[in-house]
Amino acid sequence: MCTEMASCARFRDRKEAGEMLGEALNAHRGGDTLVLGVPKGGIEVGMRSAEAIGAEFSIVVVRKLPLPDSPEAGFGAIAEDGSLIICEKLASTLGRKTVERVLSAQWLEIKRRILLLRAGGSLPRIKARTVILIDDGIAMGSTMRAAIALCRKKNPEKLVVAVPVASEQTAQEIAGVVDELIVLEKPSFFVAVAQAYENWYDVTDAEAIRLLKECGVL
Repeated sequence: MCTEMASCARFRDRKEAGEMLGEALNAHRGGDTLVLGVPKGGIEVGMRSAEAIGAEFSIVVVRKLPLPDSPEAGFGAIAEDGSLIICEKLASTLGRKTVERVLSAQWLEIKRRILLLRAGGSLPRIKARTVILIDDGIAMGSTMRAAIALCRKKNPEKLVVAVPVASEQTAQEIAGVVDELIVLEKPSFFVAVAQAYENWYDVTDAEAIRLLKECGVL
């Protein structure tokens, strides 16, 4: 068991994680492939992976529904098309008004991020394409499941989830709802996505914009 996150780190930073993930995605090189990063942590991982396989890159905006008294935890997630993943047991303990307030706040943040990070533009075409959803890692998995639900409605030819790190249990759950799952690291003692990175930090709006300009999304 690791006592310090740094001692468990597999990746130097999100750039390295994206490059390594790109190598693992080599079978998807070429063809009509779309990589969608989940902001903001999935932006650099996704864009570096897309660069490695020569795929189109964009972002799909999804937001966790945070618990009011413990915002690091959540009771579900909502995607930009309204696809909703919710833990009814947790939501029932909060009350309808609280749930509606959280949903409203996250819907406003989704709109803000679409405007800021995709210049208000629509998602690229998903229908009949290989679509690869990428984040910097998966903890509970609700945000990724919301992104999966959005993509399924748009009928991709193949839906892939690829992440640097996830827990074994969550990986098994996600594998059951996609066509392919790639996870580089499944720690035996999973605490948080951050444990897999030497250099972990919250991505600012400014850095997200810089990265998206670098890869041509903005």
